[in-house]
Amino acid sequence: MTIFTELPPEIIQNVLAHVGPRDLARVPLVCQSLRYAVQDNKPLFKAVYLAHLDTPPAEIAKEVQWEKLLKDHVRLQVICGRKEVNKKKRELPFVYDTVTALLRNATTEGPRASTSATHPASRNAQLLASLFADETSQAAFLCRSSIYERARAETIYRPSNTTNNNNNDDDSGNGSGSADTGASNDTDSGHSSIDDVLMSDRMRSAKLHCLYGKPVHYAHPESHRTRHSRMRPFACSRVYDLRQYTTQTRWGPFMGGGSDGGSGSGGDADLRVDWEMVEAIMIVLGANLRNLGLETYPIYKNFWATPFAGVWPNSYLGMPLLAGDDDGSGDDKTTQCENCSRPISVPPQVPSGEEQDDGSNDAEGAGAGAGAGGGEGTQKKALDDPYGINGTWLRVVCFLDYNDFFAYNFAQEPDHQLPAGVPRPAIDVGEATRLILMKIAVTEIEPPGPGDGQAMPVVHFRGISRSLDDSWDDNANSDLAGTIRMTKEGEVRWTTVSIFAGVERWKSESVQVGGVKSARGVLGNWFDRDYDPRGPVGPTAFWKISDRIAASNHEQRVMLNDFLPILEAVMDDDYEPDSDEEDVDDEDDDDDDNTNDNGEEENEDGIGGGGSIDRTMQDTEDDDDDDDDGEMDSEDEAAQERFLASMPEIEIIDGTDIEIVGSRIIWTERE
Repeated sequence: MTIFTELPPEIIQNVLAHVGPRDLARVPLVCQSLRYAVQDNKPLFKAVYLAHLDTPPAEIAKEVQWEKLLKDHVRLQVICGRKEVNKKKRELPFVYDTVTALLRNATTEGPRASTSATHPASRNAQLLASLFADETSQAAFLCRSSIYERARAETIYRPSNTTNNNNNDDDSGNGSGSADTGASNDTDSGHSSIDDVLMSDRMRSAKLHCLYGKPVHYAHPESHRTRHSRMRPFACSRVYDLRQYTTQTRWGPFMGGGSDGGSGSGGDADLRVDWEMVEAIMIVLGANLRNLGLETYPIYKNFWATPFAGVWPNSYLGMPLLAGDDDGSGDDKTTQCENCSRPISVPPQVPSGEEQDDGSNDAEGAGAGAGAGGGEGTQKKALDDPYGINGTWLRVVCFLDYNDFFAYNFAQEPDHQLPAGVPRPAIDVGEATRLILMKIAVTEIEPPGPGDGQAMPVVHFRGISRSLDDSWDDNANSDLAGTIRMTKEGEVRWTTVSIFAGVERWKSESVQVGGVKSARGVLGNWFDRDYDPRGPVGPTAFWKISDRIAASNHEQRVMLNDFLPILEAVMDDDYEPDSDEEDVDDEDDDDDDNTNDNGEEENEDGIGGGGSIDRTMQDTEDDDDDDDDGEMDSEDEAAQERFLASMPEIEIIDGTDIEIVGSRIIWTERE
């Protein structure tokens, strides 16, 4: 019988390529021959890596260090397999580097994670989700920021030498408004070095939590969950504290750099993302969506309840367009989606090297039709949209009643002004939540400025936004304008402005979690366009749901087709509503969270007024099962009336005739 070590090297390598990563580490310990077979064998490490993890994108595959990544992967599994939190904590820097490397090398191609997801299924993301499912790993690596330390009463605050007078013109701290660190102005070198290490660990933990994507709602995820350990009040104290909004932070989730009056006109070289603020924004928005019951629906669940969902560069996969839902020019080709039962349309492609002379290169002319995605006949090449802007985005905005907001920030001042290094008390009052549909398109591209990252250009866009749940809220219905640019540290910075009757009113500064074209979307702050020192301010998030851009005859209004990804996500075959395992939080929530601004009790879907579209769609689907003759009976008519009653709140049927037969929605444009 032939001994294994005497086989040809090619056969030995082919056999070892089927060994698991953890077992491969033990193979060199067997004998010297196998040690030589494994040591510095790059093709072997590559084969084992690709057998268990994603194939990296082609543009970075040549730079991948297969042996190091595979060994780091094994070490990460060992660390996360430890039982005690304290034995894991010291490994935070390594865990951070390994997780970000695995996400950077995640696949950008392949089948979707689910039929309603806008990102591909990734073995790297699935591995990380399984490792961080352990609550001790969450406590050790995701809950180490100053917000969680404060909730666990682990932070000692040392007031700064100067106090913040709330004029937002000067910030004696590090620019991040990170009051929880309490030592940004400490002149003692020993304290300063310790605080630098703590700040680095806090930022790593906060960014890991943002990449994880599913907010950890309790300060002690590995043990007890009580009213006092809820994280939302502590996150709100960070998000709604006006002292965090300064010229140095650009009134957004940033820290460091410059004093251009908050114009954000070019960014600064030392402008860095304040991941603790981004984490606080994610916690606040996640808690509000959860309280409204929206987190269980696929279009929200895909990102707010699924770990590591689309948090890597170029992870966005556009949903297929319905046949005939684009410009109606007749030039579209019809094909079939492998996961869909209906045909989809493929817009005509502009041949490489050709450009249409339609005035699209004129920034002003392009901006005039940007609300609907560009001028008539405009077809932009992929290079014209380097950040993946063009399309439809779903946005969430939260805010406090202004009386609560003002009392929280100014009630005890100036007689009892808090030092700059001391955070305001946790605040647990009701918030309002708005769901907004945005349609935006690129209008201008310019080279990066001296303070921007040089790898990508600065892109300008314009568009419109429409409220989905409160049509009477004029603040949600507006024109949009903004820019996207890279920071020096390689993060994607979004600046948006809401325009009412030609006047800029609200502005937001945000960061795209995961990098360029990540499906996870954008988290940031909104505030007054004129940087009013009295506010208001609040958190916001938006993520892309469709690549569709309306044609010229659809300008300045949101079409029913733009809402279809939301409707179809509700009827997703993979969708099963989750029971709320964390029922302690539901019992502890204030009654104010279940009422709208008019004092009316909201329904179980969290949308006051016109009822639940999703429930109506389910009713019509059930009706269709009972009536196969295609004619509408009394139940069908009642379902249609309920559905149409909800549509004026969405403001998407102007100029459209709608007919509902069973679960089918038929709409035609009126001439």
